Amino acid sequence: MIHKYDFLIIGGGVAGMSYALKVARAKKGTVCLICKSTLDEANTRFAQGGVASVTNLAVDDFDKHIEDTMIAGDHISDRAAVEQVVRNAPEQIRELVQWGVNFDRNAEGAFDLHREGGHSEFRILHHADDTGAEIQRGLMAAVRACPDITVKENHFAVEIITQHHLGARVTRRTPYINCYGAYVINPDTARVDTYLAKITVMCTGGVGAVYQTTSNPVIATGDGIAMVYRAKGTVHDMEFVQFHPTVLHNPQETHPAYLITEAMRGYGGILRLPDGEEFMQKYDERLSLAPRDIVARAIDKEMKIHGIDHVCLDVTHKDPDETRRHFPNIYQKCLSIGIDITKDYIPVRPAAHYMCGGIKVDLNGQTSIDRLYAIGECSCTGLHGGNRLASNSLIEAVVYADAAARHSIEHVDLYDWNDRVPEWNDEGTMSNEERVLITQSVKEVGEIMSNYVGIVRSDLRLHRAWDRLDMLYEETENLFKRVHATRDICELRNMINTAYLITRFALERKESRGLHYTIDYPVHAYDKDTQP
Repeated sequence: MIHKYDFLIIGGGVAGMSYALKVARAKKGTVCLICKSTLDEANTRFAQGGVASVTNLAVDDFDKHIEDTMIAGDHISDRAAVEQVVRNAPEQIRELVQWGVNFDRNAEGAFDLHREGGHSEFRILHHADDTGAEIQRGLMAAVRACPDITVKENHFAVEIITQHHLGARVTRRTPYINCYGAYVINPDTARVDTYLAKITVMCTGGVGAVYQTTSNPVIATGDGIAMVYRAKGTVHDMEFVQFHPTVLHNPQETHPAYLITEAMRGYGGILRLPDGEEFMQKYDERLSLAPRDIVARAIDKEMKIHGIDHVCLDVTHKDPDETRRHFPNIYQKCLSIGIDITKDYIPVRPAAHYMCGGIKVDLNGQTSIDRLYAIGECSCTGLHGGNRLASNSLIEAVVYADAAARHSIEHVDLYDWNDRVPEWNDEGTMSNEERVLITQSVKEVGEIMSNYVGIVRSDLRLHRAWDRLDMLYEETENLFKRVHATRDICELRNMINTAYLITRFALERKESRGLHYTIDYPVHAYDKDTQP
C-alpha cells in the first residue's frame, strides 16, 4: 500500500512530537508521525534530571552555559551549535510550557532549579525526578489533540527511500542523494507499506540497547542512524557513547537499568565505596560533580581495583523529608527493593546512556541527504562534542526541532512526491521460524559491546569486537534476504550496523578524548609532545 504525506516523521519522542506540532501549526501540508512502539515508550520518558536553560539571570548567563558545554565536550563541540542551543533555550522552554508541560516552581513562583555535574550554576528545570515523563505527557496530549497530525503507533521503518530504490547506483561519493520517504511495516498486515514524503525527519532516538546494561528502553536500537548509514548518509562522532555513572545496581533488572539522576549528586549526594570510603577526590577536584565521563571512569576503575560490582551514592546526610520531596520516584523505587535512601546507601554502577554522535546535521537539522532531517539523539549537531553536558539533550531536541521545522516549512513547496518509487519487494522470502537465531544474536551484540567497546577500550578489544560483529553481520544479512521483514530482524540489523560504527570510529580516533578512553592512547593527541 502507498501512503503520501508532506511531512513524514519517524520517531515519537520529544524531538518528533515537537517538530510535528510546529509544522502542523504552519498548515503547510499533511503530517504523519510513526513510531515503532507507542508514543509513551520513547527515550524521553526515561529522562529524570531535567532541561538545561539559563533562567536565573541574577547569577547565570548564556556565556556561562556555553563555556560549561564546551568544557564538558572536551573543547571539540561545534561552537555555533552550542550558541544556537543555549541562546534559543529560554524561548523553547516557554513553548513547552504553552503545550502543557509543568516544571516545578518555588514558593515565589519562579522555576525551582537544580544543578548537575559540569554546570557552574543552578539552571536545570525539572518536574520532581521524572522530567522526561512529564515532557512526554504534555507533548503527547498536545499531539493527540491536534487534528492535523496523523499518529501511527507500532509501525516500524525498515529503510528510507532514495534513488537507489529506483535502480540508480548510490555511493558515499554520490553528490546528491534524495530521500523520498520510507518503507514501513504495517502491524495489521505484517506487510511493508510505502510512505512517500516531500520531507522526511528522523527522530529515532538512541543506541543504548546495543549494550548489555543500559538506562535506555529496549527500543533504543540505533534504527535511524543505521538506516541513514545504509542509505550512504554521513554519520559522525560515533565513538562518543556516554555511560551514565549512576544507575541502580539491581541484578534482577538490567534492561533498562533504573536511572539515578545526576540531580541527586547536585543535591549533595556523595559517591562512596560500599564500606563508606569516598574516592572521587583521587580523580577530580569537582568530586562527585565532575562531568559524567570522569565519574563513570572513576567508578569503573574503583570497581576493578576492589573487585566489586557497584559503588554507592550517599544522601543519608540530607534532610529525609527534603530528599523524599525532591526524589519521590527514586525513593519509592529503591524502597521497593528494600533500600530506604534516607537511611541506606544506594548501590550504583555505570550503564550505557546516551549517544553524542549520530547522523551529521547542520544548524537547520539537515542531513547530507536532501529532503531528510534528523533531530534528537539520533543526530549529531556538534553540541556535545566529546561528552554531553548533563540535561543538554532535551533542550537540544526542541531547539533543533524548531530550526528544522522553520527550514522545512520554507522549502516543502519545492518538492513533490516521487511516484516512480516501487513498492517493497519480498517475493521469494519466507516467514522466519528461527527466532532463536535473532534472540541469540541480539544477546551476542550486547556482550561484545559491553566487554570490548565499553568505558575503557584498547585496540586489541576493538579489533576483537570488529571481527565478532563482522561475522554477525554476514549471518544476519543472509537471514534478512531469506525472510519477510519483521521488527525483530530489522532491529538486529540496525544494532549490528550501529555497533560496527561505534567500533570503527573508536578505532579511528588515536587519542583519548571525552567519552572515548583507550589504554593505547591515554592522552589527547595534541598533548603527546608534552607528556613525560
